[in-house]
Amino acid sequence: QQDPARSIFVGGFGAETTEALLMQFFGTFGIVEHAKVVYDKETGRSKGFGFVTFADAAAAQTAKSMGRLDFYGRQVDVKGTSRS
Repeated sequence: QQDPARSIFVGGFGAETTEALLMQFFGTFGIVEHAKVVYDKETGRSKGFGFVTFADAAAAQTAKSMGRLDFYGRQVDVKGTSRS
């Protein structure tokens, strides 16, 4: 189970977004331990949101404080996970 203080929700990205892109982009805030893109089980297509877990809570807090970010030309929402 992941620590909600170190995790963020990222929503609104394009279907072409991969976990590697999430890790690369959010790596500017700190060390990323894990990234997950959520896919539709029936179609296999991205649902346009995912989660990023950082090595420390300070990096997650910095990312959350940004609110909206330009993610490769697209505005995405960055929030705490439902438990953080």
